Amino acid sequence: MDLKGAKLTWLGHSTFRLETGGKTILIDPWVMGNPSCPANEKRVKKVDAMLCTHGHFDHIGDAVEIAKLHNPVVVGIFELATWLQKKGAKQIAPMNKGGSQEVAGMKVTMVHADHSCGIQEDDGSIVYGGEACGYVIELENGVKLYHAGDTNVFGDMHIIHELYHPEIAMLPIGDLFTMSPLEASYACGLLRPKAVIPMHWGTFPALTGTPAALRRLIGDVGCEVLEMKPGQTMG
Repeated sequence: MDLKGAKLTWLGHSTFRLETGGKTILIDPWVMGNPSCPANEKRVKKVDAMLCTHGHFDHIGDAVEIAKLHNPVVVGIFELATWLQKKGAKQIAPMNKGGSQEVAGMKVTMVHADHSCGIQEDDGSIVYGGEACGYVIELENGVKLYHAGDTNVFGDMHIIHELYHPEIAMLPIGDLFTMSPLEASYACGLLRPKAVIPMHWGTFPALTGTPAALRRLIGDVGCEVLEMKPGQTMG
């Protein structure tokens, strides 16, 4: 898949590094405690912006520490962004669903996700983190990506297709806490991307969905399944 000079690296689970226009963006920053993240990728060397889909530990587990070390612009739904600010993030760019803003030279649009969003505090209590979301990211070179975050399939994915036309969709397939390959294959029919990158699978034994199952189920949708290995870069 041609990203026209940009690079996309899967760091395992739902974490991706996007390099474009001299900027480095982390989506769902969970690397140090992420068992799927390669050892040589667990120390973040550079980050200009972080996009956080929701407040579960396997998506923002390292957000606070990375924010303190590198001072990136931190994007999230209002409640999550302000919580991260309270924890030490100095540059936050809160937004909400349907909104767009420019971040690190990209146009970022927040879209719906069908999931929960509690943030676990150090004492084990759960606080409200706003709602879970996904992002449509339009790069300076015109390429459009969709990171769904954690979600079930929902009918308005067709609206995401009609409004934004993402060429590459990053979709969870693990089952139990998100879509399985069955729902993800239906989502591809609604989104109609050129390619789908399966994520949120294989990290823990409970996440049983596989790219092979998605490939079998996707049928004649006309969408290529790009099975990446943790640490692999495309572009």
